[in-house]
Amino acid sequence: MPHYILFDTETTGNGEKDRIIQVGAMVVKTRDDVEVINELCRTEVPISIEAMEVHGITPEAIADKPPYAETTFARRIGELNTPENYLIAHNIGFDLGMIQKEGFENRMQIIDTVRCARHLLPDLPAHRLQYLRYALELYRQEADEAATLNVEAKAHDAIGDVLILKLLFSYLVRKVREAFPDENPVKKMVELTHTPVMVRTFKFGKYKGESIESIAARDPGYLEWMRNNLDLDEDMRYTLDAYLH
Repeated sequence: MPHYILFDTETTGNGEKDRIIQVGAMVVKTRDDVEVINELCRTEVPISIEAMEVHGITPEAIADKPPYAETTFARRIGELNTPENYLIAHNIGFDLGMIQKEGFENRMQIIDTVRCARHLLPDLPAHRLQYLRYALELYRQEADEAATLNVEAKAHDAIGDVLILKLLFSYLVRKVREAFPDENPVKKMVELTHTPVMVRTFKFGKYKGESIESIAARDPGYLEWMRNNLDLDEDMRYTLDAYLH
């Protein structure tokens, strides 16, 4: 029977040299068999002020904690690292990248709930975890879920975010069943994770809120400039390339 590992990390920052200082995870085997992991870990990399502003983890909070390699999460993810299992995160590229810095080489199937949400909920203006928490009214369920699993639901806290991630994952599974009734929903989510999304509107910049199709017809030079000068995610690069070529 496959395991579903839902996880989130808090880090010293977003740069190449930054490292993990908190891991939250839920290892789900069945509806009633859920292992909760919530750990702080120390690193020699200083925590940036900007990171502390987001997650509130200070150097003093991790000073006496074990390094990542000695955490329960590091051990469990190593034990479960087989192709039959699923590794799930919101914007998984970031969190997977962080554990890869610690020497982890993934062999599990991956599911990115950001990518899946973009496919399944294209009309929403944003797909951030906290936005979806309220837009989909997941917050109405979180108190009961938190009590069942004995966790605290806090934004920008690894285990709090995993609690919302678990509710979001269940919501998206239901949406997949509605949209693709003849397919295995989890395997379809793996497929969607690896399928780029055509972005409909600009989320930032001087054309924020306008359709990319209309700007491609009116000001293609702006699309060229974006593609050549900005650090864009895969979906935006895919979209711009479709219009420019």
